[in-house]
Amino acid sequence: MNAKDGPLGRDEAEEYASWFKALADATRIQIVSLLARRRAPMSVGEIVAASGVGQSTVSHHLKILADVRFVLVERQGTSAFYRINDACVTCFPTAADVVMGNPAPETPVCE
Repeated sequence: MNAKDGPLGRDEAEEYASWFKALADATRIQIVSLLARRRAPMSVGEIVAASGVGQSTVSHHLKILADVRFVLVERQGTSAFYRINDACVTCFPTAADVVMGNPAPETPVCE
């Protein structure tokens, strides 16, 4: 059996699993969608107001999304602003395709 016929390497599989896990919640999908569509940093309060979800819940979900770098945190004094990670949106391979053995789609070079 050659490498192409075998499973993904363990490190790559664990990374993809962390991405799928981070997106395995409807509220996190809504937050990612909101930040991707706004294309501007938002405070937790703004995300709470837009999503209708409580502050502690939003903060919990933002931490999970930041841990896998789907969102980035910008600190300004005592405030934190969250934005979508453009590199993630632009350069993120279609993980499901890769897991299923299809080649990763062509992606632009990220800086």
